[in-house]
Amino acid sequence: MDLLALRNLTYGLFIACTKAGDGKFAGCTINSAAQAASDPPLISICVNRDNFTNACIREAKGFSVSILSQDCTFETIGRFGFRSGRTFDKFAGFPYALSPAGFPLIETGACGWLECALENTLELGTHTLFVGRLTDCAPAPGIPMTYDYYHKVIKGKTPPSAPSYEKPGAG
Repeated sequence: MDLLALRNLTYGLFIACTKAGDGKFAGCTINSAAQAASDPPLISICVNRDNFTNACIREAKGFSVSILSQDCTFETIGRFGFRSGRTFDKFAGFPYALSPAGFPLIETGACGWLECALENTLELGTHTLFVGRLTDCAPAPGIPMTYDYYHKVIKGKTPPSAPSYEKPGAG
């Protein structure tokens, strides 16, 4: 089995955010977000079960998704993808806005956002599939960043918490 075939699936790059129980916010970089149904509009995202954001989405019963654009910096992607919100405040000194329900939205480097009320969850090995009912959204200027662009142009790495992570030598 050649797992390199999985790289031909189309992925975007996103930052999922929510509220933490202590009045702070949680967020993480993800590469799995998609429209799952049209009536009602449902959005699915996958978040590693060990991520702080996973527990916070459950508690807040909702989340936002910022759709990253090609002009998003590696520093933003890394801030939300390579550090834990348990020990680092990802939003301190970082510009963000709030969705109508009060979930953080990335202000720069995003070409749109979605706000969802949690409808369902499904445990999938290392990740949880969250399904949210779309409650608000808006586009913004920019070209969506694909996961392929992230790897080839930005030269980004895949952290072990990503659903597309490949153990060294697994290809």
